[in-house]
Amino acid sequence: MKTPSDLLRRCFLLKPMNTQEAELLEQLCSIHAPSGSELALKNFLKEYIQAHQSQWKVQPSIIDGEDFQDCMILIFGKPKTAIFAHMDSVGYSVAYDNKLIKIGGPKAQEGSLLVGQDSQGKIEGKLHYKIEDETEDEKVIDTVLDFERNVDRGTTLTYKPQFILSENYIQSNYLDDRLGIWSALKVAETLENGAIVFSAWEEVGGGSVGYLAKYLYEKHQVRQALISDITWVTDGVKHGEGVAISMRDSGIPRRAYIDKIIELAKKADVKFQLEVESAGGSDGNALQNSPYPFDWCFIGAPEDNVHMPNEKVHLSDIENMHKLYSYLMCHL
Repeated sequence: MKTPSDLLRRCFLLKPMNTQEAELLEQLCSIHAPSGSELALKNFLKEYIQAHQSQWKVQPSIIDGEDFQDCMILIFGKPKTAIFAHMDSVGYSVAYDNKLIKIGGPKAQEGSLLVGQDSQGKIEGKLHYKIEDETEDEKVIDTVLDFERNVDRGTTLTYKPQFILSENYIQSNYLDDRLGIWSALKVAETLENGAIVFSAWEEVGGGSVGYLAKYLYEKHQVRQALISDITWVTDGVKHGEGVAISMRDSGIPRRAYIDKIIELAKKADVKFQLEVESAGGSDGNALQNSPYPFDWCFIGAPEDNVHMPNEKVHLSDIENMHKLYSYLMCHL
C-alpha cells in the first residue's frame, strides 16, 4: 500500500517530499477550528513555523497578540504582496436538547459523523434530520445530534477527520481552507519578500480582515493581496484543468490587477483556468469593503463536495496552485 507521502511525492513533482511534509496537510485538516474557535489552529501554526523557519530562506517576523485576536501575520523581508488564508471551517453549535445550529454553510448529509468536546468529555455522534412538525403545506425539520447524552450548550462540532489519497485526488474534511494554508506554508519556505496572513471568521462573513489590512497598509505599505482559498467545481471550472484564477464572484476586483495576474500566470508556465461566478467570496470581499486601497485576486484549486465531510481536490490542481503562488510572490 502506498503511503500518503509516496503519493504526494509522485504527484506534486515540486521537489521530493518527506513524510513530515506529506502529513502536514492531514494534520491541518484534523484540527478543530470552526469560525470563532480558530485559536487551536493558530497555536498549531505558530508552533510549526517556529520549529521549521530556520530551514526557510528567510525567517519571518511573527505578528500576533491581543491586537490581532486569534489571527497571525508573517512578515518576510520588505513585503509588497500579502497572501490571505483563512483558518476557520464550517461546523455546528449545539443549542438546546442537542439541536444544532449551523456555523457558516455546512452541507452534511444524514448520518455524517460530528466530533467535539465538552465538560463531560469527548463527543462523537451522528447528524440527524428530525421532523419536528408537519402539515399538508410544510415540514419543520430540526438538525440534531444523535448522541447518548445531552451535550453542553454552546459546544462546537466539526466533521470527524478523514483523509483519503488516491492516484489523482485528495478527499478530506476541511480542504477549505486547510489546503490554502498548506500552500501558503509551502510558499513560505522560499519566500524572500512578502506577507502571509492567517485570518478568522471567513465562513461566517469575515470580521478580522479589516484590522489585518490596516496593519499591513499602515506599517508596511502593502496594498495588494492574493486570496489562497479553495473554490468550486462548476460547469466552467473542472478538476485537473489547473488552478482557478477568479475574475469575479460576489465581489468584483479591480480589472487592471486581474489582467496583470493573468499575464503573469501565462509566463509562469502553469496550468490555470479562469473563473467567473455570481456568488461566493472570501477574504477578498472583506478587503474590498475595508477603507484601504487593496487590490486582490482569489486564486485556488477547485473542489467537489463543498462544505461536506468529503471535499475532493485534484492533485495536479494543487501542484499548479503552489507553483503559481510561488511565481506571483516573486513577480507582482
